Amino acid sequence: MTFLRFTTVGAAFTLAALTGTGAAHADAPNAAPAATASAASASAVPAFTDGYGLTVVPGSTEVHSPTDFTITVTTKQLSGKHKIRILLPAGYDADPGRRWPVTYFLHGGGGTVNDVAAAPALHSDSMITVVPDGGLKGWYADWLMQNTAEGAANWETFHLTQVVPFIDANLRTRADRAHRAVVGLSMGGYGSLHYAEARPDLFGHVAALSGGIDFGMPQVRAAVLATELNLTGAWCAASSSSGSGKCTGFGPYVDSDAIFGSPYPFFDADRVWKAVDPAAPANLAKLSGTGITLYTGNNDIIDVHTEAASKTVKARLDQLGIPSRLVNYGNGASLAPSCDGGHNYGCWAPAFADYVPRLEAAFAAAR
Repeated sequence: MTFLRFTTVGAAFTLAALTGTGAAHADAPNAAPAATASAASASAVPAFTDGYGLTVVPGSTEVHSPTDFTITVTTKQLSGKHKIRILLPAGYDADPGRRWPVTYFLHGGGGTVNDVAAAPALHSDSMITVVPDGGLKGWYADWLMQNTAEGAANWETFHLTQVVPFIDANLRTRADRAHRAVVGLSMGGYGSLHYAEARPDLFGHVAALSGGIDFGMPQVRAAVLATELNLTGAWCAASSSSGSGKCTGFGPYVDSDAIFGSPYPFFDADRVWKAVDPAAPANLAKLSGTGITLYTGNNDIIDVHTEAASKTVKARLDQLGIPSRLVNYGNGASLAPSCDGGHNYGCWAPAFADYVPRLEAAFAAAR
């Protein structure tokens, strides 16, 4: 590790929360996940068949309610076992001839699939919501380094070439882009916009909430490095998703070049960062014909930067003539009493409450 790397990250480590430290800590639900289901309760949810490189771990289903359950899978693309939480509409069983739109929710850094419990609007009776594990610091990317303490880390391949077709094969989905959305917050905001750009054939709708969506910003690059080095900062230590007041962090230390390579703009060393930058005009141009929504506040040390990133993306989309919607709720007063304009579910839950009915209407209009 070079001195330059430590200097850059050390100066910006308090921005680590931009990656979703809030999503996993102050921002995430306090409820613990359900215990592994009994055979009787597990039988109440759809049976899943292995496929597309995914193997379902037998006996691992967690049933939170008849329409809310979690399965665990393994894949050669990732080390270890990984959860996928699935929220079904109330009428899924009662109407066996009906197919449903699907929304993929991407959690923030340090988060888990259970963070979705803090956004009730995502459990809709008009669509299926799928929440795949994104890793504590997966960054929705196929990592350049596969020999770190994280082991195999091909998150993008896992999500786009395995989870999506696996869900379509096992649930009654409407498997076309007009009826498929990807949404995310913080680190997942990056993931949602990047995935929509990488696979416009899959996703017809995208929403990024308080996203790290401009890799041209040093603050966003520093936040990624902070997750790699597990530099959580004091803000993270003061909060946690479990309500314990202890920051769970971003997992084991890995090299600061592990995910996207060198972040430094010398001799094109940062070419991967530039290639996957959601704010790059060449990438934004791929969103023509996609419904695009951005949400951000500006009232804490993290969202002041997500506001800048969101404004840049919006301005570039406008220049490209691509319609989009930016909701900048500032200090939160215009959004909801629970929102302080910061990087937390007090703002994200009402933002989803605003967004989901619009998404449902778009799904319904796409016949």
